[in-house]
Amino acid sequence: MPEVKPNFARDWVEFIDPAKPEELYKCDLTWLTSYWTCIYGNGCCGIDADKPDAGCCSDGAYYSDDADEKRTLEVAKRLTPEMWQYFDEAQPKKSKGKMQISETGLDKDRKTRKIDDSCIFLNRKGYSAPGFTGNFGCVLHHLAEKEGVHFVETKPDVCWQLPIRRSFEEREFGDKQVTVNVIGEYERLAWGDGGEDFDWYCTSNTEAHVGREPVYISNKVELVALMGQPAYDVLKEHCDNRIEAIATTRKEQKKRELPLFIIHPATVAAGK
Repeated sequence: MPEVKPNFARDWVEFIDPAKPEELYKCDLTWLTSYWTCIYGNGCCGIDADKPDAGCCSDGAYYSDDADEKRTLEVAKRLTPEMWQYFDEAQPKKSKGKMQISETGLDKDRKTRKIDDSCIFLNRKGYSAPGFTGNFGCVLHHLAEKEGVHFVETKPDVCWQLPIRRSFEEREFGDKQVTVNVIGEYERLAWGDGGEDFDWYCTSNTEAHVGREPVYISNKVELVALMGQPAYDVLKEHCDNRIEAIATTRKEQKKRELPLFIIHPATVAAGK
């Protein structure tokens, strides 16, 4: 099925951050209680039609800051030629030099290096070589699995955060200004003009709304990393209550039209 139309209504909840009372959270319950899940390698068409196996790794990952780039560089040093297709290409050009994993993008921001028309950390499907035992997909994701850690610890920020989007607003309360941390869906529109060029995109696509658990549970580690445990605990309570209320309403009404709740249309279309 095609992507659902954008700009649909959403349910939001706001609450004070228990750890930082001067900050406010505004969270998209419609997205966080949807049943989206990453389907890379299991139906993902990729953002570029001519590179379906590249998923969303076609252009490399833009670093959030210098610390993000430095951390990714340190992680890359733990990769081996047995697991990484582009190990040789990433090695320093000079003795004791820096690994060649990054470059400056067209917008002058730093990003992971693009090689053979996709991210240097993407093992290509079908690749084989003597001694290579890796699999296709992100080698930083594979490293996390090998080391028994979550990929939050091995991937650049943008890679583990997507498709959750954290943005910031400022709101006036009398003479005070409060920072509003917005947690929502990194929908196609959030990419600006570049999003229009994607041949396929997953967050509002029915094919990807087939998860076993809602996003606030399946992406708990990412949300805690973005919000902190105290704020996540408050969010989870709101989401739990919403899920329970939806189930009760469905049972009473015996139908899926729930005027009291705005459910993500892609989740509805997927029959979840």
